[in-house]
Amino acid sequence: MEIIRVNDTHDTRVQMFTELNETQLLHYYEPHGGLFVAESPMVIGRALDKGYEPVSFFFEEKFVESDEGKKLIDSISHYDVPIYTAPRVTMNEITGYNITRGALCAFMRREHEPASGFLKRFKKLVFLEDVMNPTNVGAIFRSAAALGAEAVVLTDSCADPLYRRAARVSMGTVFTLPFTYFDKGCDYMKLLKSCGFTTVSLALRDDALPLYDSRLKGHDKLAVIFGTESTGIKESTLSLSDYTAIIPMQNGVDSLNVAAASAVTFFELFGKH
Repeated sequence: MEIIRVNDTHDTRVQMFTELNETQLLHYYEPHGGLFVAESPMVIGRALDKGYEPVSFFFEEKFVESDEGKKLIDSISHYDVPIYTAPRVTMNEITGYNITRGALCAFMRREHEPASGFLKRFKKLVFLEDVMNPTNVGAIFRSAAALGAEAVVLTDSCADPLYRRAARVSMGTVFTLPFTYFDKGCDYMKLLKSCGFTTVSLALRDDALPLYDSRLKGHDKLAVIFGTESTGIKESTLSLSDYTAIIPMQNGVDSLNVAAASAVTFFELFGKH
């Protein structure tokens, strides 16, 4: 493993960290997959622990000299990939660098497992329908991992869980909690039914059951559905759901942010039991 010093963020060897946006990274090796960038030692460590393949590392020089940096470098010494380093004045030119804690890593993406087979392996499922905010996606993954969900499945228009911000907000749980996507145009409610799932959609409806209702408990296979903040779950999805549920509110508040609502839901339907 070679440690290479760079002094310019426009150096082509580090452009994946400094110049390419998420979409460009996604299509970096097209048609053979792409890259994602993880930031901070903990998030990088969780990706490595789950077997994601690193392409290169980019560390601040002071991080390399720190105990934390030495520990990480020792743990990755068997990888035949470069480590690039730069002084803080150079690293500060990277947008958002102050939250990386001195460490970035580019990883290869994996191919996603087809949803038809993926769904058969789990009983406590989170389904995200068009949740487009990376912060919300990351926070939902973190709560799902902490409170008993087994896996996440997303529509193709959701924010990518491997975007830097989503992965960081999730505290790296996007690497530890299995996830895949429904194919575009897939009849996902039919597929969930065929795999034996009882479906619960979280929505602000007059006929929704309170989340603590006993009818929502005790199902062998349960899929909990969340929609985008702006418009919520699609009417077609709601009409095909076995149940619609709502978190009872107080003090004139009508709803919670989808990430906060997901944590309450996972605790009530997955974590408590």
